[in-house]
Amino acid sequence: MIYNILGVFLACIFFSGVLIPQILLIAFRRKLFDDVDERKIHKGSIPRLGGFAFQPVIMFAMIGSLGVNFYIQNTEILDLFVNDGMLLVTTFCALQLIYLIGIADDLVGIKYRAKFVAQILCALMLLSGGVCFNDLHGILGIYELPDWIAYPFTVVVMVFLINAINLIDGIDGLASGLSSIACVIYAVAFYLLGEYILSMLAVATLGVLIPFYYFNVFGDAEKHSKIFMGDTGTLTIGVLLSVLGTKLFSYDGDIEGIDVAVVAFSPLLVPCFDVVRVYMYRIRNGMNPFNPDRNHIHHRLLGAGLSQRAAMITIVLTSFLFTVVNAWMSLKININMIVIIDIVVWLALMYYVVFRTRFLNARKRDRAASLEHS
Repeated sequence: MIYNILGVFLACIFFSGVLIPQILLIAFRRKLFDDVDERKIHKGSIPRLGGFAFQPVIMFAMIGSLGVNFYIQNTEILDLFVNDGMLLVTTFCALQLIYLIGIADDLVGIKYRAKFVAQILCALMLLSGGVCFNDLHGILGIYELPDWIAYPFTVVVMVFLINAINLIDGIDGLASGLSSIACVIYAVAFYLLGEYILSMLAVATLGVLIPFYYFNVFGDAEKHSKIFMGDTGTLTIGVLLSVLGTKLFSYDGDIEGIDVAVVAFSPLLVPCFDVVRVYMYRIRNGMNPFNPDRNHIHHRLLGAGLSQRAAMITIVLTSFLFTVVNAWMSLKININMIVIIDIVVWLALMYYVVFRTRFLNARKRDRAASLEHS
């Protein structure tokens, strides 16, 4: 099985790496660029169509693996595909829907209400394929959920996760870096649990992200080699991570004593915490929670004096540390204590960033005042 997973991973890296330069070429010929406005950080003409490569490459690699194993009559692998057949079909249907919505948004722009409806439909499709939060594993003392609660709760959580990935995409390498960390964790966890098809889906997602990360972070806008993910990419990755995270969270068991539920939610904590904080800020200030602003964690870090690259590395490293430390803590304490500690740590980090920003702004004002008097 390891060769099938590795084959899908390498195929996704290769075809994504081939497609993205072609997308760049077409985007510059057609002048399909991400508009610069007061909220955007980038300068210059940069296409936002990198996510166009994700869904086709992932589907091609997964179906290609199925075809190869069918051709050589590898019944062991074919049985795995059959067992997860309904999940794969509904996942690909949801991906197709969100892919089309993302394309429409990146090319002509659509209202957030339309995207919201599409996300709900995707969640319902995935729910029909067996993706469901039916057990909270003791969080707030809650274990198994009745269907009438589990079904709507699953839809709400999945829409929330999709939006969390979509909204965290604000600086180079951030969404792809956070998503790559999650994919690595999920791929290893599913492999150790014997869920090989889900492990394959995780490495396929990682495979399309690696070439994109290279062009996004190290590409040069002046040389026409830089590209953004766009809503097509963030929504696609959001759907995939919501599937992988939900399926892992619903798994009843552990990996060498490490709580699987903790492993499931930890890689997604940073984008989830950030979107909760941003929504609360907007609502508290009488703003529409769905209207974009410059209040995300990456904006805060930039305001605190970090460069884009340093802010990205800081956030991705924070997500990785959350995952590793949470996994270790799950060996010692229960899941509720872990959640409480995570919230306290996040709030402490946010307060530090806010006070750091205020300090820098005050120092700038003092310097400006001293220059005026001189």
